[in-house]
Amino acid sequence: MWRPPDKIRHSLPEDRPPTSEEARRSRLFSPLTLASGLVLHERSWVPAMVPWRSTEEGVVTPDVLDWYGRFAEGEPGVIVVEATGIRDVPSGPLLRIGHDRFVTGLSELVKRVRERSGGRTRLFIQLIDFLRIRRRPARDKFFARLLQVTDAHRKNLARWTGDARWEEANEEAVRRMLAAQDDEAHDELLDRREIEALRYGARERVTDVHERHIRDLPLILPALFAAAAARAKDAGFDGVELHYAHAYTMASFLSALNTRADSYGGSLEGRARLPLEVYAAVRDAVGPSFTLGCRFLCDDVIEGGNRVDDATYFGTAFARAGMDFLSLSTGGKFEDAKQPKEGEAAYPYTGPSGYECMPTAVSDARGPFARQVPKQARIRTAIRSAGLSTPTVVAGGIGTFVQAEGILAREEADLVAAARQTLADPDWFLKLRLGRGAEIRRCIYTNYCEALDQRHRQVTCQLWDREELDAPDVPLSSDGNRRLVAPRFRR
Repeated sequence: MWRPPDKIRHSLPEDRPPTSEEARRSRLFSPLTLASGLVLHERSWVPAMVPWRSTEEGVVTPDVLDWYGRFAEGEPGVIVVEATGIRDVPSGPLLRIGHDRFVTGLSELVKRVRERSGGRTRLFIQLIDFLRIRRRPARDKFFARLLQVTDAHRKNLARWTGDARWEEANEEAVRRMLAAQDDEAHDELLDRREIEALRYGARERVTDVHERHIRDLPLILPALFAAAAARAKDAGFDGVELHYAHAYTMASFLSALNTRADSYGGSLEGRARLPLEVYAAVRDAVGPSFTLGCRFLCDDVIEGGNRVDDATYFGTAFARAGMDFLSLSTGGKFEDAKQPKEGEAAYPYTGPSGYECMPTAVSDARGPFARQVPKQARIRTAIRSAGLSTPTVVAGGIGTFVQAEGILAREEADLVAAARQTLADPDWFLKLRLGRGAEIRRCIYTNYCEALDQRHRQVTCQLWDREELDAPDVPLSSDGNRRLVAPRFRR
């Protein structure tokens, strides 16, 4: 992952865990009723994390059940199940919901969370669509098979060599000549997308409207999201979170980089059109009493992308449309991702925008803790100024009671999400509520977990994944070297 130039190592912020009586009176442990009528018992929120535990077919496994069951034991207000694909297409060990056959396993997941939380935790599922991204190819493979040779290459070679005969050269000769050149020459001979395909792997964009399946996304996606949400309702989930964040399809429609000229890009209104149409289709499918919100970015961070002003417009539009909650994240884009190794795909959390999404304890002078909350608070303020009461969820380097309670007290948000701290200690909300905050295992923000995710390995936490490996009934990673769930909290 990218690191800021300053590289200042920050200590964990001090905390003052509450007594059980103080916790009972706190904002964090107060209830919240959503517009859908769903009551959240507290304002703690476990955002979606991809643990790489499903089958290659996207089916719920015992490891998936253990993962969410363990979080449920901490009794947070909300758990959001990982980004779950709405299409019935191969996508590796990521959960899917693009066909009715997935409902049975997802129903078991709902049942497990209900049982382990004593019915106290509300369970949402995050629905995602993503476009195709290919692995970075070997150089010889790219020029031998993947590059589509055109007359533009012949003209470029003729200009670059000063030999007009290249304009009539056959395809194999052009391929061989291009393959023999260095990176500097390729900058002259290939176009921007071809260079990207060679050095990073080809990636589809929502602006590739010359491709029919991309051009028709506005015709296809509302029905796909709606069908997936209906399955989520059938499976027993309390609600759905539409994934409009990071590097994926819906966030790409919202992005200022979306220059589509078909009324689904360009202006703020055009970029919001498909996300609003998807929401409307899903709402029609699930009805007004089923909780429905979205996760989107307060700041793309990348050059030419959205900033907070864009996000305030979108947040207000989503709230006005009737969404029950708005969950805010930051960055995590492909545009500034680190170049992958050959045979690997680009990972959208390796550049500056990825860092802003998941800052580590090594940071700049601002530090990593709750650094995005001021931006996220501006979105809530804009929504309130529009006369709307839609609750917002903030996230990013939040791991103490003082932080969470302060955010709520200052009305910077209505709910507080913590991914890495909850992974470090799934019981931390419960421990705070019981007045046992001194026992919390605190995240040290090294992003050990993120590094596992980047390599598509089962995600665990370095603070507990080597403990009691030989204890009975402890599920182990595929290599047998790590436990897959945190040790139990002895109440």
